[in-house]
Amino acid sequence: MCGIIGAVGRDDDTLDVLVHGLSKLEYRGYDSAGVALADESVDICKQAGEIDELRAALEGRSIGGSVGIGHTRWSTHGPPTNENAHPHQDCSGDVAVVHNGIIENYQQLRDELVSAGHTFRSDTDTEVVPHLVEEQLRGGTDPEAAVRAAVDRLEGSYAVAVVIAGVERIFAARNDSPLVLGLDDETAASDGGEQRGSAYYLASDVPAFRDHTDRVVYLDDGEFAVLGADGWRVTTLAGEPVEKRVDTVDWDPEETGKSGYDHYMLKEIHEQPRSLRQSLSERVDELGGSVDVGELADLNPRGVQFVACGTSYHAALYGAELFRQAGIPAQAFRASEFATSPPPIGDALVIGVTQSGETADTLSALREAQRRGARTLGVTNVVGSTVARESDHVFYIRAGPEIGVAATKTFASQLASLNLLALGMTSTDGAREIISALRDLPGQVQEVLDASAAREVAETYVESDAYFFIGRELNYPVALEGALKLKEITYKHAEGFAAGELKHGPLALVTDQTPVFAMVTGDGELAQKTIGNVKEIEARNAPVVAVTDGQSDVERYADHVLRIPETHPRTAAVLSNVQLQLVAYHTAALLNRSIDKPRNLAKSVTVE
Repeated sequence: MCGIIGAVGRDDDTLDVLVHGLSKLEYRGYDSAGVALADESVDICKQAGEIDELRAALEGRSIGGSVGIGHTRWSTHGPPTNENAHPHQDCSGDVAVVHNGIIENYQQLRDELVSAGHTFRSDTDTEVVPHLVEEQLRGGTDPEAAVRAAVDRLEGSYAVAVVIAGVERIFAARNDSPLVLGLDDETAASDGGEQRGSAYYLASDVPAFRDHTDRVVYLDDGEFAVLGADGWRVTTLAGEPVEKRVDTVDWDPEETGKSGYDHYMLKEIHEQPRSLRQSLSERVDELGGSVDVGELADLNPRGVQFVACGTSYHAALYGAELFRQAGIPAQAFRASEFATSPPPIGDALVIGVTQSGETADTLSALREAQRRGARTLGVTNVVGSTVARESDHVFYIRAGPEIGVAATKTFASQLASLNLLALGMTSTDGAREIISALRDLPGQVQEVLDASAAREVAETYVESDAYFFIGRELNYPVALEGALKLKEITYKHAEGFAAGELKHGPLALVTDQTPVFAMVTGDGELAQKTIGNVKEIEARNAPVVAVTDGQSDVERYADHVLRIPETHPRTAAVLSNVQLQLVAYHTAALLNRSIDKPRNLAKSVTVE
């Protein structure tokens, strides 16, 4: 949650760098935004609302400084108001702070600071930080030591960045909340043709500064960074030097643009063929009938426990079914429940599925599993993320950067990657057929995108009271995901069910104003049982939208049909999901919703 950007060494264009960086981070929060620039004094401008509101507030104002930090907020403490927007200052106005996370002991610290004479202007937990720094500075502590001492008082999760008047440095620290440095050590020509020196950046995510550099350093928990125009260094909070590896980001900054699409979500839906090719590339040997998952093939799990949240949890349910089909006991758990009340783990492999690699609940679950002696595997999209660094093993889904809050292409790549893991780590019946279907999957997704009737379906049912989604086995997670996508971006009530459960209560909600989307693929026992459920729905006069490959006769009982190519049941689930993504997108567009910035949501949930 929330987005942080910082820059030093940019001289006169520091403000532009900050605002541009915030626009690249807005998927992390868009309740409010603000910037602080420091030289001999600290200038701040912050505004409730989206980044455009901040831009409007900056017009006509003269804000300058060689060092700057910015923030875009997803509210945890206090509503989205100008006062609660970051950056926050101390009483003197000489210290400015931005923060992502939750300071659990903030009330105790606030009471202490108020007793010492400090005045607070916001409802946020963050505001204690600048006052803690101020308290240290009043006692004669030097700026860097003052920030270290303030951070040392904090309990909870945080990524903190601090600027101080008269100090040409940014001080930053992290604990359970992501923070990454960007290094631009080489001289580069400015727009005016002049040469400038080195510039350094920090952010909660790489897109904030990817336009300026591809060289990054990922901070770990308990680390403290100092950035100035003359260089950077990382230590422990206590001041012990830390050697850090410099990584290179392998994706182009253009990948985070809209490329002519109206919304990031639509662009990313249409990027799924490419993302799937990237996920499968060099990992599938169709001629040999095998997949290559490297060292992971030697894990030989006797049991698997998945932990995940949201869309990734739906992918985990799908993955657990794949392992069960291969004869390996497997379950999927919501990470927030696993972290606080873990089941018996035994010798199971615990697999954390997280797009960002920073999901707080999933990290907590994996850490709890490690405390209990379990082996862990992170399945993530982000190289260098916390999950990638902390897990015993990692498997990258390689979907490319995803900006839309509602996950689309990363879900498809998660399903493809879990297929690869299940095939590579187990003895799976019919592996050659599955591998062949995986090879054909990117092209078949393109077929769905080119011929989908989703917009017509959305137009027909846009005014419906509620929406229900049903499916069996591998289509059950897709039903859950279809409902989640619809509710996330349309704000309409939607629920997904295992098809057989509809008659055990939820059928009471079905009316002629509640369309039911039924995933029916193949013509076997599962399909026939789901058709029986469709008939039950039809008998209640509810409209039915069948998502089908045409192998069964479900179309006889459906009011609308969304077709997918005939394929293996594993890949059919991916294709069905694409149709449901399009239905959600077009419904939201017809309702004029904020598709890329759905209310109350943010892309990377880094708080518990």
